Amino acid sequence: MKNKIKVAVLGSTGYVGMELVKFLHQHKSVEINFLGSDSFQDTYLSNIENTIKYIDLPKLKNNKTFNPILSDYVFLALPHAISNQYVKDFYNQIKIIDLSADFRLNNKDDYIANYGNNHTCLEFLKSFVYGLAEINKKEIFNTNYISVPGCYPTSILLPLIPLIKNNLIKTDNIIIDSKSGYSGAGKKFDLKNIKLNNEFNFYNYNTNSHRHISEIRQELQKYNINKKLSFSFNPHILPNFRGMLSTIYCDINDKINFNHILELFKSFEESNYFIKLLDENERLDLFSVQNTNFCKIKIYNLKEEKKIIIVSCIDNLIKGASGQAIQCFNLMENFEETMGLVL
Repeated sequence: MKNKIKVAVLGSTGYVGMELVKFLHQHKSVEINFLGSDSFQDTYLSNIENTIKYIDLPKLKNNKTFNPILSDYVFLALPHAISNQYVKDFYNQIKIIDLSADFRLNNKDDYIANYGNNHTCLEFLKSFVYGLAEINKKEIFNTNYISVPGCYPTSILLPLIPLIKNNLIKTDNIIIDSKSGYSGAGKKFDLKNIKLNNEFNFYNYNTNSHRHISEIRQELQKYNINKKLSFSFNPHILPNFRGMLSTIYCDINDKINFNHILELFKSFEESNYFIKLLDENERLDLFSVQNTNFCKIKIYNLKEEKKIIIVSCIDNLIKGASGQAIQCFNLMENFEETMGLVL
């Protein structure tokens, strides 16, 4: 039997980190040999999150005590502006899958504009492959460094890139309206923002100024060469813990009809296990994707106006973070893409 791949998770006690541990623990080719945390040390993860029942896991240690030569991979489930500090030390010593925003943007000026002048190794930006698994499979297979996309971009790019790549929609007036469970804001999110006196709240924020806009634009423009790209982006926070739903409004190109759109997505679904195209009679909601690595897509035809409405739904903690990271790991190792992700 082939030796198991030794894997470390830094930031293992955050929402995404705990999801990573769950999937890695059930992956038959993985041995977790280091769990790092800034908040907890010398205790077991099951003592912190008592719904998680694991065996044979190491005790939590301080992230800074991790020695990269003892593992084959490190998953960085750390905040932006923190991950890059570890990458600077680990580069060329270990395979890295980073779930922060620190290496998603190829241009250093874009990074500084969105996240500040706090990056310690901007020279490595172009060394990381953007880990959108269904789109960049070949590039992922041939790299040692992955930057996992943000959750909003994942829900938006998966349906839009195939359409733009195949020249089926106009790109000068795309409207994107996204809604996320509050887990996307991390453990420091104040629940009073969405629940007060048994009432639930819902609100938009950072309309057309969200940090993920540069990431979305960067990836769409790769398939929209020499054409105008213009989109609006309005994100919201829901009073749900997990789940994300993006509604995207597009104009269809001339000489393109709805059947062309459907055939494209049927082909996309057939070649990608975690893409599911729903028909008119199937309901698409957060319940249908929560605790899964699926991106479920539904398309509506506005015949009179030559428009379509796309609804794209994911679990922000899994397909939008940890699950996609595991997909990238599987692709890097030439494993079945579903390993560890489907019971």
